[in-house]
Amino acid sequence: MKQENQPENRELRVRRIQNGTVIDHIAAGQALNVLRILGITDRSTEVLSVVMNVSDRKKDIVKIEDRELNPGEVDEIALISPDAIINIIRDYKVVEKYKVILPSEIEGVVRCMNPNCITNTDEPVKPRFTIHRGDGVELHCMYCRRIITDRIADFLI
Repeated sequence: MKQENQPENRELRVRRIQNGTVIDHIAAGQALNVLRILGITDRSTEVLSVVMNVSDRKKDIVKIEDRELNPGEVDEIALISPDAIINIIRDYKVVEKYKVILPSEIEGVVRCMNPNCITNTDEPVKPRFTIHRGDGVELHCMYCRRIITDRIADFLI
């Protein structure tokens, strides 16, 4: 039974973190892929908050306590969410804030979707892609020229 003077929609808040990283403006539905990139599984001990499909802008947010990201992790996040913003938190304050930047080329991060590509054979060749951004992110294999546009997270190594 609803009590009289209580609002119907209560806002739930995620608590602030003292030290760590907040990844904001993640493309909606990609927060779980961000966790995968960071190697966070059900066996991980990190304290984190994951908020998905926030407000009318439909974005995700990931907060990780006591951890800062390395450049490789940031580059991988940029592939699946090129508008993401990284906030470094120390003593409850944002000390650094930056937008991820898509590199122009990557190597050894994504596997080619073409099973016949030389990178998917027994040859010791690392997959290499050039990156193009239009309406979305496109990865162009430098060997077989196959283009990955959808589900990039599925091809992360």
